[in-house]
Amino acid sequence: MAESLPNNTDHQSTVQSTQDNPPMDMSAQESLEQTRTDFVEFWSEMAHAWGINRSMAQIHALLYLHPESMTTDQIMEALCISRGTANMNLHELIHWGLIQKVNKEGDRKDHYVAEADVWEIVSCIVRNRQEREIAPVQHKMRELLDDYHVDPSLDASEEVHQRMKNVLEFIEMFERFSTAITPYIKGKHQQYLKTLVRVAEAGQALRGKPE
Repeated sequence: MAESLPNNTDHQSTVQSTQDNPPMDMSAQESLEQTRTDFVEFWSEMAHAWGINRSMAQIHALLYLHPESMTTDQIMEALCISRGTANMNLHELIHWGLIQKVNKEGDRKDHYVAEADVWEIVSCIVRNRQEREIAPVQHKMRELLDDYHVDPSLDASEEVHQRMKNVLEFIEMFERFSTAITPYIKGKHQQYLKTLVRVAEAGQALRGKPE
């Protein structure tokens, strides 16, 4: 029996298809996934500096480096976290304004995407930290000062009062600075911020570098 010869037309079609759709470079894909993994780990280590928990930081980092939306199941699988942990932190990230829930046509599942604008991200973090950390401390310090009455008969009484007042004044100054600077960050007023940095650097240069 004669052996069947290959169909030249099919062969040419296969070659053309390969040229039009070259195979994925796995080394490049692996590099991309490794970069994502490293970023998620780094971002989670920085979580305390941003005032958020580790899982919340991991989810935010994962979504930030995924331009396409992700479902809760995909997030759970990627980070090996429970549904409860995922749902709780997704809700918190939405509250912070760092991610948003989106609908995908033909899919009933909830999808999530991260805010891609780094200026908006920073302004969200500054605003939330101000509300959650600075404001409560400011309120408590005012209460302590209102409740404390200086006793002239005690040598340390006035000093204690003054030191607490110094703390409150610094917190109030920091709160005013944060409130004033946030709109410039959100509005991407780079020129203004660069000018502010140059003024600060010039002042530091005049005083001399700290040891």
